[in-house]
Amino acid sequence: MGTTSNTAEREISAERLLDAPRELVFKVWTEPEHLAKWWGPNGFTNTVHQMEVKPGGLCRLTMHGPDGTDYPNRIIFKEIVKPKLLTYSHDSGIENDPGQFEVTVNFDDEEGKTRLRMRAVFKSKEIRDYTAEKYGAIEGMIQHLERLNDYLKLMQA
Repeated sequence: MGTTSNTAEREISAERLLDAPRELVFKVWTEPEHLAKWWGPNGFTNTVHQMEVKPGGLCRLTMHGPDGTDYPNRIIFKEIVKPKLLTYSHDSGIENDPGQFEVTVNFDDEEGKTRLRMRAVFKSKEIRDYTAEKYGAIEGMIQHLERLNDYLKLMQA
């Protein structure tokens, strides 16, 4: 019999129904020229330095905050099931970053639209709470998916 663990107190998650086919949603999530245009909360811009979407592949990007602060990001892809699933670890690029978290993104087809579910799991409840409070991660994830939705609308206009 397998074991399960309850990660709810260590998670931040969001769900959004996007009016776009999941192949397109997956594409704009996994191609650097698209990712740079919508990634992150409102007011942020991005420079994508590297992006290899494959198990073990890296994505390195810098999020430029509206106040001029730069936030380095490193994503290490773990599992890619095109166009259904992405799993990756996400951190600042510092080895053994205590703020590192694991992300699962599901892309589910719903009659030509995409139900996107995003879940970030932190190492502890304290790190999750700190990230939510200091960086506004809960609202940030909501804005992140809203920016994705807006970008998809522009692409299909």
